[in-house]
Amino acid sequence: MDKFKNKYRIPTNRLKGYDYGSHGLYFVTICTKEKIHYFGTIVETHDYASQNNKSNSLNNCKSNTNNFEPNNNKQIEPDNYKQIEPDNYLALRETEIGKIAREFWQQIPQHFPFVELDEFIVMPNHVHGILFFNKPNQSDWNPNTFGKQSQNLASVIRAYKASVKRFANQNNIEFEWQSRYHDRIIRDFNEFSNIQEYISNNPQKWANDEYNITN
Repeated sequence: MDKFKNKYRIPTNRLKGYDYGSHGLYFVTICTKEKIHYFGTIVETHDYASQNNKSNSLNNCKSNTNNFEPNNNKQIEPDNYKQIEPDNYLALRETEIGKIAREFWQQIPQHFPFVELDEFIVMPNHVHGILFFNKPNQSDWNPNTFGKQSQNLASVIRAYKASVKRFANQNNIEFEWQSRYHDRIIRDFNEFSNIQEYISNNPQKWANDEYNITN
C-alpha cells in the first residue's frame, strides 16, 4: 500500500497508462462520506417508476449552460422506463438531496456533450451509473495523470460532485461526499449487460449490499 501524509491508504483504482477521456464505457460508483444515508431510504412500494434513465430521458432536465440546476417542473416519465410488476418492489424514497443527486446526474450531458448516459440509480448512500464517452474520432491518447484534468472521467465526476455539494451548502442541507470514487472500464458486451443488471437490481438486493453499513 502507498503511504500518504504518514497514513496508509488504498492505492488509486485508476488504471495506469489509460486515457480516461477516451471513447468507451465507464461504470462509476460514488459514495457519501462514511456511507451515511443522505439520499433516502429503501422502502417497499406498489407504485414505482424506475430511476434507470438512459440519455434520451434528459429532456426532462432544466437546461443551463453553466450550472447544474434542480428541475422544479413535474417530471414526465420517459417511454423507456422499465415496466415493474407492482408487487413488493423496493425503491428509494428520496430526500431532497437524493432528488438533486439524480437530477444533476441526468444533466451531465448538458455540460459535457460527449457523454451519454446509460443505466443509473441513486441508493441511500451511493450512486451507480454507466457513462458512455462518445468520441469515435479521437486519435490522440492522453494517459491518466495527477493534476488538473479536463474532458475526461475525473473532470466529469468532479463537476457532478461539486454541483451536488454546492446545492447542499446553498440550501443548508447536511451532506458530504466521499473524497474518491470507484470506476471500472467496461470492456465487452457481457460485462456491460451484467453491470446494467446489477445497477437495475440494486434496490432489491439492498439488504445484503456491500455498501449497506447497517448490515
